[in-house]
Amino acid sequence: MSTASAPNTVTSSTGEFTEDLMRFLADSPSSWHAAHVVAERLVAAGFTRVASDGDWPASPGGYVMVRDGAVMAWWLPGEVADPEARILGVHTDSPAFMLKPHPSSTHPSGWGQLNVEVYGGMLPNSWLDRDLALAGRLVHRDGRQALVRTDAIARIPQLAVHLDRDQASSLSLDRQRHLRPIWTLRRDADVLDHLAHRVGWDCGTDIAGFDVMTIDAQGPRLIGAEANLLAAGRQDNLVSVFSALSALETAVASGAAERARRILVLAAFTHEEVGSNTAVGAAGPILEEVLERCAESLSPTRASLRRLIARSACLSADVAHGVHPNYADKHDPDHWPMLGGGPVLKVNATQRYATDAPGTALWRAACERAGVAHQVFVSNNAVSCGSTIAPLTATRLGIRTIDVGVPILSMHSARELSHVEDHPAMARAMGAFLVS
Repeated sequence: MSTASAPNTVTSSTGEFTEDLMRFLADSPSSWHAAHVVAERLVAAGFTRVASDGDWPASPGGYVMVRDGAVMAWWLPGEVADPEARILGVHTDSPAFMLKPHPSSTHPSGWGQLNVEVYGGMLPNSWLDRDLALAGRLVHRDGRQALVRTDAIARIPQLAVHLDRDQASSLSLDRQRHLRPIWTLRRDADVLDHLAHRVGWDCGTDIAGFDVMTIDAQGPRLIGAEANLLAAGRQDNLVSVFSALSALETAVASGAAERARRILVLAAFTHEEVGSNTAVGAAGPILEEVLERCAESLSPTRASLRRLIARSACLSADVAHGVHPNYADKHDPDHWPMLGGGPVLKVNATQRYATDAPGTALWRAACERAGVAHQVFVSNNAVSCGSTIAPLTATRLGIRTIDVGVPILSMHSARELSHVEDHPAMARAMGAFLVS
C-alpha cells in the first residue's frame, strides 16, 4: 500500500481542476441535471448524442446517451479483432427529500409546508436549519420536459432547546412529523405553481408529472487553513462522476483513446442510493445494452458480447470513508484512509465491495502509471460497511469489477467534506486504467 500525507498547498493544476469540479457540482443539483451536464460536455468534446430508442452508429468515435437521470458514454475504436472494454462506473443520485404526489399543504397554524419523502440513507439531522432549494425535472401535459431549479425557498426548522431539553443529548426525528420543510405563509400558495413559473409555464396544472428533490442551497466552498478542503452537497457521488468525465475527456483529447484500441465506457447510473433495482440503475439492463451494441458493431457474432465481457474490467468509483478523528474507533486501526492521501481501494471479504486480487493488481498498476498515491479501506470487524454498484455490475455482467473512491467525511450528510488533491489524482488513475 502506498500512502501520502495530506498536502498543505494546492498546485495550480489542482486549482484549475477544483474550479471545474465546483462548477460541475453547482450545475448538477439533481441526477437529471448531472446527466444533462455530462452529455453537453461530451458533445462539446466531439461525442455524438444518440437516442436510446434509435439507431446507434458503429463507426469509430464517441457517443453519449441520456436516459432519465443516467448517462452512458462510450468510445469505439477502429476495427479490432478481439475487443476489450474498460468501464468507469459511477452514479448521479444522492440522498435527499423528494416531493410527494401532493407536494404542499397548509398547517392549521398557517405555515405552508412541503410534503416530502426520504430518498436514500440520509443523515436527517444534517438537513435541519439549512436553506433549501428544489431541483429536478417537470413533465408538461403536452409531453415536454424541463429541468427546474429554485432559489432557497424552504427550511426544516429545529425545535428550540427550551421546548425540549432532552434533544440536546438525544435527538430523535420522526420522518413523517419532524422533517417537513416550511416554505410560505400564504395559505393559497401552491409549490407546483412556483415550479411551473420557474420554467416559464403558466401554472401548476400544466405539470403532468414531476421528480423534484430538496438540495442544500449553499454552493460548493473551499474551507480549512490552507483552503484545500471542499465542502459541498452531493459529493457522493458527483465527485466520482466528474473525475470519470475528466478522464474520458482527456483520453479522447490527447489521442490516448484512439491509441488504446479499446472500447472506453463511462456508465453513470442513478438510483444507487435506493438499491439500483431500476431500468437505469446498476441492476438494470442499460450498461449491458451499451456493451452488447458495441460488441455487435465490432464483431457481429452471437458470442461477441460474452467474449468482450471476459476480456474487460470495470472500475466502480464511489466515495470512501475517510478516518474521522472524533470516531477513529469506528475504523480498522491498520487502515485509516486520510483526506489528501489519495484515492482509496475498497475491500470487503463478504463482497459488499467487489474488489479481488486481480482487480487489486489492475488498480495498483493504474495508480503507479499515473504517479498517484493510493490507500486502502477495509471495515472494522465490529462495524458494518455499505455497498456500491460494483457487486451489482459484477453479478449482472460477470465482469471483473474493482471498488475505489476518494475519502470523504460526513458521507450522506446534506453537506460533505473532501480534499481537493484527491479528485485530480482519481481522474489521473482513472485515465491510466482506461488507456494504459
